[in-house]
Amino acid sequence: MTVATNPLLQPSALTYGLPDFAAIRPEHYLPAFRQAFSEQLSEIRAITAVRSMPTFENTIEALERSGELLDRVAHAFYTVSSADATADIQAIDEELAPLMAAHEDAIRLDAPLYWRVSQVHAQLDDLDLDAEQRYLVERHFREMTHAGAALEDDAKARLTGLNQRLSTLSTTFEKNLLNDTNELAVLFDDAAELDGLTPGELSATARAAADRGQEGKHLVTLPLFSGHPYLASLRVRESRRRIMAASLARGSRDNANDNRGVLAEIVRLRAERAALLGYASHAAYVTADETAGSPEAVERMLRRLAAPAARNADRERSALQEIIDANEPEPFALEAHDWAFYTEKVRQARYDIDSAALRPWFEAERVLRDGVFFAATRLYGVTFTERDDLVAYHPGARVFEVHDADGAEVGLYVLDLYTRDSKRGGAWMNPIVSQSALRGTLPVVVNNLNVSRPGDGQPTLLTLDEVTTLFHEFGHALHGLFARVTYPHFAGTNVFRDFVEFPSQVNEMWILWSEVLDNYARHHETGEPLDAAIVDRLRATETFDQGHATSEYLAAAWLDQAWHRVPEGVEVGDVAAFEVAALDDIGLHDPVVPTRYSSTYFAHVFSGGYSAGYYSYIWSEVLDADTVEWFRENGGLTRENGDRFRGRLLGVGGSKDPLEAYRDFRGRDADIAPLLTRRGLAN
Repeated sequence: MTVATNPLLQPSALTYGLPDFAAIRPEHYLPAFRQAFSEQLSEIRAITAVRSMPTFENTIEALERSGELLDRVAHAFYTVSSADATADIQAIDEELAPLMAAHEDAIRLDAPLYWRVSQVHAQLDDLDLDAEQRYLVERHFREMTHAGAALEDDAKARLTGLNQRLSTLSTTFEKNLLNDTNELAVLFDDAAELDGLTPGELSATARAAADRGQEGKHLVTLPLFSGHPYLASLRVRESRRRIMAASLARGSRDNANDNRGVLAEIVRLRAERAALLGYASHAAYVTADETAGSPEAVERMLRRLAAPAARNADRERSALQEIIDANEPEPFALEAHDWAFYTEKVRQARYDIDSAALRPWFEAERVLRDGVFFAATRLYGVTFTERDDLVAYHPGARVFEVHDADGAEVGLYVLDLYTRDSKRGGAWMNPIVSQSALRGTLPVVVNNLNVSRPGDGQPTLLTLDEVTTLFHEFGHALHGLFARVTYPHFAGTNVFRDFVEFPSQVNEMWILWSEVLDNYARHHETGEPLDAAIVDRLRATETFDQGHATSEYLAAAWLDQAWHRVPEGVEVGDVAAFEVAALDDIGLHDPVVPTRYSSTYFAHVFSGGYSAGYYSYIWSEVLDADTVEWFRENGGLTRENGDRFRGRLLGVGGSKDPLEAYRDFRGRDADIAPLLTRRGLAN
């Protein structure tokens, strides 16, 4: 293919460099990748062929200028492969995975390039560099060293082989999970089996069934985490059991989608790679270049929280069992599929709140425009204008142009709200175009969620959890939109993994903030605001069920650590037994409170970027809870506060040590006390 016939091989003519998705076809991707690989390797050879001594300009900045075509192609492809993975795209992804790994290693492990970077790093104190340039030198040297650039050639060859195999396995894990999640969607013949769902939820299940040729039936598709939001409402216990059983079975059945062998090999090879790089485990390797610093530091944090969280969960379990014993004609022992349903009963009894009954006040479009966008406008002065003339990668994805208060262009925001069979589970943000002053680019970012699409003519009414997810992911989007850096290495959310969740968690504070909530929480038919008494009771429930929520999260975080502490040479044959032993070790093995992600569908760590890093959410939440206190102490939702947070944290992207940036914003290190209070763990 030529530039004339492949739209990926030339910069997009669309505003902000948005890829021309309408013109891109699956067959364009691999040729574009191959040309992009070749082009960047030529650029690297040009750097190492320079005969003069290494300087910042001829080595570090030249490295930053390289790979522009690859970045453009990769951003476009990986946006599509996660959000609309058709069979053609999956096939490309499988073929591409080892090629991408080999290309990355060809640069990270390049001995002449590493020598040049090392030379610049050695003279760092003698160079006239600004703060971003100095940090860029430090990061390139650190990252290349961490990746194995100092190894001998035979070790590098083994490392490259490991990386290629691991990339293939991760792609296989994700494909298996997507396929098994689709296969295990639960089909119901009669709407009576789904008694308790709202008309909108029933219309969504009917639409999902019809989309698969099952007219007149109802299909419940599965989210990424263990369980399902519908479990809180379904009155038929057998229906709850079927949904939970399907959720927990993903990736662990004896079929073509079995992920047990896949993840066992991933664990073994990651341990082997860590040993090759001089680390005791993959967890030690990963945390060495995070703010945590070591797996021991992570373990101290998780163990500190696990015991009180488990005690709180036990108290919650007793309250749920009391409800069952007092109200069911034939009482039974509480099981995992019952927890959410009876939690709602307790919530109603204690706080007079019915979570499902709140949905009419959370109509998706109003939440987006009058909640999410409204809070951003009040805090940061930015405005959002929908661009119907711009085509994203799927008809369900919408494009918004973002401007500052003075009219200056900020970037594009893409929202892809609804679930579909070709979209992976969960919710996420990723860049489509990364901001860089060096390259003259402004950001284009996308948020993906998996909200069920209602039937035609029905409004999309969100649960409070879905509202939270939208605000959370939009926090990532703001980070990507607001970062203003020179070098693409630091663009947007390119920060340490155990820091990246902090800005998104902070954005959740505005969900129940009076000024924001009053603006978006309006009944979709009558326009009436959510009753003030209900709002007060909602705020009173913020620590309710935190024992369960914290325990299921900590169980997953520890499971991730346990897998990635397995040393080289140790084979794990029984995945389920390993899980039980790991969770017993930290006191969180409880079939009634299953881990948020079991190993065979733990996409964060086996096919995402969170291996040995799922602890990041609670690690970042220390900063988040402390920041919420700062906002409350300083007037809340004001432009002055927003400008400070934007300028000192969001705006620096990855161009500054994150904890240094936090101290610059807060005036001190974070205090863990607000987190303990929030999670109900203070006593």
